[in-house]
Amino acid sequence: MIERKIRVLVAKPGLDGHDRGAKVVARALRDAGMEVIYTGLRQTPEMIAESALQEDVDVVGLSILSGAHMTLLPVIAQKLKEAEMDHALLVVGGIIPDEDIAPLQEAGVHAVFAPGTSTQDIVSFIKKNVSLN
Repeated sequence: MIERKIRVLVAKPGLDGHDRGAKVVARALRDAGMEVIYTGLRQTPEMIAESALQEDVDVVGLSILSGAHMTLLPVIAQKLKEAEMDHALLVVGGIIPDEDIAPLQEAGVHAVFAPGTSTQDIVSFIKKNVSLN
């Protein structure tokens, strides 16, 4: 029996135009054997939730550098819940101050990865926290 691959949606919410980090992480996840769908730049919360639903992903990974994380991420978590995708692991990387991490986790973000986090740490977190049942 072949084990199914972890499916990850990588998205860039909001008006942030820098996607190098998202592409580096997407490549590392692929290299670790995951199936990665990259939606590209300037995604709305609705677009991200719809893509997660359509692609039936296990993980939604967001990259945000614009400073709009406290506005966008709770809305994305809510849209995922409304789309009945709240079982998907919601992780984010980018420029997020330490004092914003706890409120984001309360809003539904499962993990925040700061700049400099190794891609192996991200891969390990996902593998440890995704159930393929």
